[in-house]
Amino acid sequence: MKIVIVTGMSGAGKSTALKMLEDFGYYCVDNLPVPLIPTFAELINAPSGEIEKAAIGVDVRTSRTFTELGGVLKKMKETGIDYTVIFLEAKDDILIKRYKETRRVHPLAGSDRVDVGIERERKKLSSIKKTADFIIDTSGLLTRELRAELEKIFVNDENYKNLFVTVVSFGFKYGIPQDADLVFDVRFLPNPYYLEELRSKSGNDKEVVDYVMSFEEAHVFLDKLTDMVGFLLPNYISEGKNQLVIAIGCTGGKHRSVTLANALFERLSEQKEYGFKIEHRDIEKDSRTKHR
Repeated sequence: MKIVIVTGMSGAGKSTALKMLEDFGYYCVDNLPVPLIPTFAELINAPSGEIEKAAIGVDVRTSRTFTELGGVLKKMKETGIDYTVIFLEAKDDILIKRYKETRRVHPLAGSDRVDVGIERERKKLSSIKKTADFIIDTSGLLTRELRAELEKIFVNDENYKNLFVTVVSFGFKYGIPQDADLVFDVRFLPNPYYLEELRSKSGNDKEVVDYVMSFEEAHVFLDKLTDMVGFLLPNYISEGKNQLVIAIGCTGGKHRSVTLANALFERLSEQKEYGFKIEHRDIEKDSRTKHR
């Protein structure tokens, strides 16, 4: 019998995750009062039960009983009822944006602002987050990417280490990505922009890739960067980090940065124990600016 406890920050995607688990064949119950969780688990664990796997959504809406969750889960483990806890996380600014877009009221905000409610919720959830089996930060995830991560864990039984890595290319003239954890400058490489036949193309085109990678410095940079990131990933995990943004920049974010970001993403993607995505933030900005 598989039991999944889905919890985390309000607005981080718990309801969406439950719907996805339902698609995966889980019997899902949302907002079950905490004291009833052991009873529910015992019922579905009964030999005559027809339910093979279940997911229970628990959050601060059950504010009066939520503080009992840690003790309840501990007792379940002691009585032999096994379960997995998945914690959905998101950055404060993303949560605030989502609340403003949906015009919903944060369950712990009361008459205060949303950010006050978020702060209160983080304090309430701090202990359960520390004991969670999986932490997924949905700040930069599309719905399909969240589904892919859940599928890795609960369908394919793939090893998951609570770290999602985004490799993003950008142009320095448009500013460094605000959420970048690691920033690398590839403006030391010759710029394809100054070659007429390459100017209109991007690092997604073979001609530009061949030009940029024709320089030995590009290969040395890529080798050293891959080696360093490979060293950092497990150490970030041990420190509790669950979201990493690696930003690679050139002048306009169209040629060199795109080429190197793609190359790094391709190498890193071979490490199946982590989640990866690639973004090219400024690849189209030059063409849009010129047509104004």
